Amino acid sequence: MGPNTPTLSSVGHRGICSLSVKAYRGRGKRRRRRYQEGGVAMRKLACLTVLALGLVAADAADAAKHEIPQPDADGWITLFNGKDLTGWEGLDGYWSVVDGAIQMSETKENSKQTNLILLCSKDYPEKFANFELRYSYRYITPTGNSGVQIRGKIDNPKMLHVGGYQADNDPANQYTGILYDEGGVAGGRGIMSKRGEKTVYDETGKRTNTPLEKGDAEIKKAIKPVGEWNECVVIADGNRIVYSINGVVTTEMIDNHPKACKDGVIGLQMHGGHTMTLQYKDLKIKMLPEKK
Repeated sequence: MGPNTPTLSSVGHRGICSLSVKAYRGRGKRRRRRYQEGGVAMRKLACLTVLALGLVAADAADAAKHEIPQPDADGWITLFNGKDLTGWEGLDGYWSVVDGAIQMSETKENSKQTNLILLCSKDYPEKFANFELRYSYRYITPTGNSGVQIRGKIDNPKMLHVGGYQADNDPANQYTGILYDEGGVAGGRGIMSKRGEKTVYDETGKRTNTPLEKGDAEIKKAIKPVGEWNECVVIADGNRIVYSINGVVTTEMIDNHPKACKDGVIGLQMHGGHTMTLQYKDLKIKMLPEKK
């Protein structure tokens, strides 16, 4: 012990206590800081976990919209839930759900040539090759034009436009019941099969027409007017397409054309250039066995 070493008496109880308190307080602050930092980290981790779980749930819900729904006991797959547009993709402002039906509305001043596309058919077009499709439609307005695309191809992704086979309809029934080549995707054939006719295309594209059992005039009588529902069936089975309205076959096509559509997208068309309101409901599909 040297001459300058502080003794208990020279430092005094007060100095010792003062030093001890300061050291304790310093350690306490460090502990509180570590505790606070740990609490912040845990809160951040909890927030990130909740966010991650939310993103996973959102991704799962979004993925479900793209999956083909499960069929019922009879093999029918419901394509529209009657409540919202889950499972469908369309341009904003033109499509809605009204009274359990899909409604499209446009004016001449605000119109688009576009489609409401069935998402699962967009993601799995090869699955939509052979099927029986059922739906009902009605026009609210006396003007307009629409149709249901089958085995379609999206030829303008920005506008969600689908080309190819179309089961046509319009309120004046000028085109209702025909099969039309929308966008020229199926070889630029325009009206492919007229109402009251069976049309056969051979491998060279040559066309042969024969009359159906019921002719054009009789078929038109079976089509209900504006404001009433028309029940439709479209069968795509190999090279054969059959379109029926209210239990009457309106047209049939056997397509061996080089540009024949084999599979693809299902879409509801909104034809541009019209002031119209139209509704679709009861959309369902049954897959048919692949043709050998």
